[in-house]
Amino acid sequence: MSNDDNKVVSLSGARDKEKAERSEKSESKQPVICSFCGRPNHQVIKMIKGPGVNICSECIMICIQYFMLEDRIPSSEAQKVLDAFWRSSKE
Repeated sequence: MSNDDNKVVSLSGARDKEKAERSEKSESKQPVICSFCGRPNHQVIKMIKGPGVNICSECIMICIQYFMLEDRIPSSEAQKVLDAFWRSSKE
């Protein structure tokens, strides 16, 4: 498994696990593209792969910052998410 493959987190359900594993093996050479910004998985820290849509860690950070600015989530809760994100990205 290449380093770029480790950057992609699949959200397929447990019932679809075998199907997803077969699909991922056949698609492992193809980059996973963020549905929001268009960046491939090798240019971002992490990529979340969902059913028919993908989102990169950078787009997630933009969403969190937007919610913080709009007071949609308490700043302390958002800060916990940001801290966890930056800790995991350094590992």
